[in-house]
Amino acid sequence: MPAPIELYYWPTPNGWKVSIALEEMGLPHVVRLVDIGVGAQRSPEFLALSPNGRMPAITDPEGPDGASISIFESGAILQYLARKTGRFCGETERARIAVDQWLMWQMGGLGPMAGQAHHFLRYAPDLDPPQDIPYAKDRYRTEVARLYGVLDRQLAQSEYVAGPDFTIADMAIFPWARLWQRQDQGIESFPHMKRWLDGLEARPATARGVALHLDKRQGTADRDQQKHMFGPR
Repeated sequence: MPAPIELYYWPTPNGWKVSIALEEMGLPHVVRLVDIGVGAQRSPEFLALSPNGRMPAITDPEGPDGASISIFESGAILQYLARKTGRFCGETERARIAVDQWLMWQMGGLGPMAGQAHHFLRYAPDLDPPQDIPYAKDRYRTEVARLYGVLDRQLAQSEYVAGPDFTIADMAIFPWARLWQRQDQGIESFPHMKRWLDGLEARPATARGVALHLDKRQGTADRDQQKHMFGPR
């Protein structure tokens, strides 16, 4: 049996990307919790693995040439795991290009915009002092709706995001899209996205990835947690 991959993780959308991938790919793994509410992401030990101070990260004892490797950034981790297993990354060069472009769409668009929507809609009004900023709330709510329109139109043409096959592009987009309610979106406006979400929620391996330490997810943050999550380094 291969040595397990170490997953440095907290139950957030970016953490779910990699927990889903590990489950879908059937890769043995052990979880190292990185409690972002107490600032564990800023510890010297974690920064040695993830210089940007963001989880997830992984350490694979059986990396390239059999040597251990640590990887940060969720998109890079997904690409690495897909290459390692030869799965979920496209069977042809055209398919791989489609997967890569939708993965980059998530990394550069949906993830940052939905993350800002979460912040200004759900966290900022409870900061000390409160930051209830109508412009920011409208800005990110509207941009997330635009991006879901892009996704919905794509899913009107194919079963999965990058074509007929489930890939790491779906694994990257799904964790953010499933939180549409927290982004003040109406799922009835995106019927093809809803069909896709329902199908992925029903995948046993994907469900296991989302359920990983789900009990630790709060969705809100007290004053001390806010300092660790949103304060200066």
